[in-house]
Amino acid sequence: MSDKSSIEWTDATWNPVRGCTKISPGCTHCYAETFAERFRGVPGHPYEQGFDLRLVPGKLLDPLRWHSQKMVFVNSMSDLFHEDVPANYISAVAEVMKQSSWHIYQVLTKRSLRMRQLLACELRDAALSSHIWWGTSVEDRKYGLPRIEDLRNTPATVRFLSIEPLLEDVGEINLQGIHWVIVGGESGPGARAMNPSWVQSIMEQCRAAVVPFFFKQWGGVYKKKAGRQLNGQTYDEFPRFLRTEFPSRDDRMKILQSVTSAVARLLADSEAGSSSKS
Repeated sequence: MSDKSSIEWTDATWNPVRGCTKISPGCTHCYAETFAERFRGVPGHPYEQGFDLRLVPGKLLDPLRWHSQKMVFVNSMSDLFHEDVPANYISAVAEVMKQSSWHIYQVLTKRSLRMRQLLACELRDAALSSHIWWGTSVEDRKYGLPRIEDLRNTPATVRFLSIEPLLEDVGEINLQGIHWVIVGGESGPGARAMNPSWVQSIMEQCRAAVVPFFFKQWGGVYKKKAGRQLNGQTYDEFPRFLRTEFPSRDDRMKILQSVTSAVARLLADSEAGSSSKS
């Protein structure tokens, strides 16, 4: 989407997939859907098709062309592990991430079971890459807590939780193997309220487990007015990480050429697989 972002815990967003479908209560007031549907039918707009799921191969190589290092939220306007995204296409996204290790990538999904399955096999190298962080969304006990178990059972080097929108007291969370927790309330029209005690409980659990805690927002209809302070302070903690050196332009162009060939092979395999099923 953009090499800049207003999201508090990232620098940029990258959307090689656009659109999604609702699967749980956290999706009810999806900001991405609201944004995309405003442009349905607008000729030439990236969201001319609204929030219908579609692949955007033309965006795959974007992070290799950026002129500085970024912390990158992958598919802020979709879900990489949506059931209609072919596995080979996901592998192509992972190949770009693996080969551009000067960025930090943040992959967030509600399809935790599919992520668990792919990280255990096709995406194992990407799972083990310390510059690629794998996360799942948690909004409540029924849907959110089981996703944490899926995430914990991946070989990911860095695992994180986005507990947003926090819709209820999720109780005790098993934070073993979790390296970062983000918490936030829902924002925008119809936003469901978040009780401060729910946030306090999660913060205290993070402190006890020595897990970095990031408080994103209280949310509400006027989220800027509500702010993002908890107990009179801002929590902007991140996992410890090391970035590799930003390569020269010539080196980036060599990597770009190599990744272009690898991605082309993966996409060809994906198209061949689709053709054989039709």
